[in-house]
Amino acid sequence: MAAPFSHLKDLDYSVVQQCMHCGLCLPTCPTYDATKLERNSQRGRISLMRAIADGRLTPTEAFAEEMYFCLGCLACMTACPAGVNYAELFEHARAEAEASGVLNNPKRNAIRGFSVGWLFMDLNRLKVLGFAMRLYQQLGLQWLVRNSGVMKLLPKRLGELEAMTPDIQPALSSDLIEPVTPARGERRFRVAMLTGCAQDLIFSDVNVDTVEVLARNGCEVITPPEQHCCGSLHAHNGEWELAQRLARRNIDQFPPDQFDAIITNAGGCGSHLKHYAKLLKGDLVYEKRAHEWDKKVKDIHEWLAQTGITPPKTSFSGSSRREEAPSECESRNAECGVKSEPPHVGCYPRETVVTYHESCHLCHGQKITAQPRALLRAIPGVKLVELPESNWCCGSAGIYNLTQPEMANQLLERKMKHIRSTKAEVIATGNPGCLLQIVNGAKAEGLNLRTAHPVTLLAEAYRRAN
Repeated sequence: MAAPFSHLKDLDYSVVQQCMHCGLCLPTCPTYDATKLERNSQRGRISLMRAIADGRLTPTEAFAEEMYFCLGCLACMTACPAGVNYAELFEHARAEAEASGVLNNPKRNAIRGFSVGWLFMDLNRLKVLGFAMRLYQQLGLQWLVRNSGVMKLLPKRLGELEAMTPDIQPALSSDLIEPVTPARGERRFRVAMLTGCAQDLIFSDVNVDTVEVLARNGCEVITPPEQHCCGSLHAHNGEWELAQRLARRNIDQFPPDQFDAIITNAGGCGSHLKHYAKLLKGDLVYEKRAHEWDKKVKDIHEWLAQTGITPPKTSFSGSSRREEAPSECESRNAECGVKSEPPHVGCYPRETVVTYHESCHLCHGQKITAQPRALLRAIPGVKLVELPESNWCCGSAGIYNLTQPEMANQLLERKMKHIRSTKAEVIATGNPGCLLQIVNGAKAEGLNLRTAHPVTLLAEAYRRAN
């Protein structure tokens, strides 16, 4: 009889044995930095993975819990001199843990079955949930729950989760963006726009900004109203076959040979989207197309740096430090359709201090670091101040802040400390999870801080010029 399939035993062994155990990655690991325990480091986790691949260890509950204690921030990949592909190891290790069933229990199985196995497999289901959440907020039920004291009668963790509930946008991308958006001026490129899942519910305005910026920079933008999840949630949580199914759906919907680029504005999604070829390795129908897909997927910052940005026109001089009255700023907000507190970039005739937090999967997974900064520096009225430890994880890490709240909160406190040190009015970041995490951190501290995607700040600059 053939041996049962194992994600780690059947993985290319050169990937498993590549780690030299030199330890140069240890200072970059947030969990190791917090605990100083070898098992909580990349090196320790790889040792466990290799033991399973070698048949010296079978998956245990302790092994599975350690794999889920890892943030998956991939900072180790940036530090590693040997080029160890920890992202591939990490995903297969979690898939191994799930296949073994060592973490199975009725509650966990029900939650995973509903969310990963059902909700995110069809975004129409997610939209229904989003509509219900929007009603909960619009009808005042959220205010009532938070102010009535009822949460004190419920488990503490439930109250913490309710406090993290994001504001749902009043309209989805399909309501705001035409299926075909023509280029403004000469058409140079034809691109597809991925609107995402949680991104669409919470940040559909960022999708609108992204399409506008693309159109202003010579792109005809194709944005189908019915789209699919990219599958990163599934791949990062051990559901390999579901991730493969979603990858095939996306390739079918966006044939890569029909576009100059397939654009994503979410750092975490983009990192996964660029590795469909490995996900579909051995698939006789899709593997070749997946290689072409990987080449065409571009993060919005990466694409604009590659093709060039049309500079926003402005009368901003930067010489005056006088602050205008809030009423005048508010009237300007109304004119350009931007509502924000603090005021958006350009409301005052002075530079706005902006700092930039790097999404882990954008900087470590996709190696995109200079491009977002170049975009921000191209915006008139922006004074970019570097954030200390800008590439240190904020604790969001997909759903890590939901599953590992204690460690996630430690990382958020560390991040907020550095943000305060910059005295920035705006913090920009290119990933929805990071945006939400920092919004929650600012709320908890009562900090008057605006969070925004860099492309939103660029879109605002274009609108002011008009």
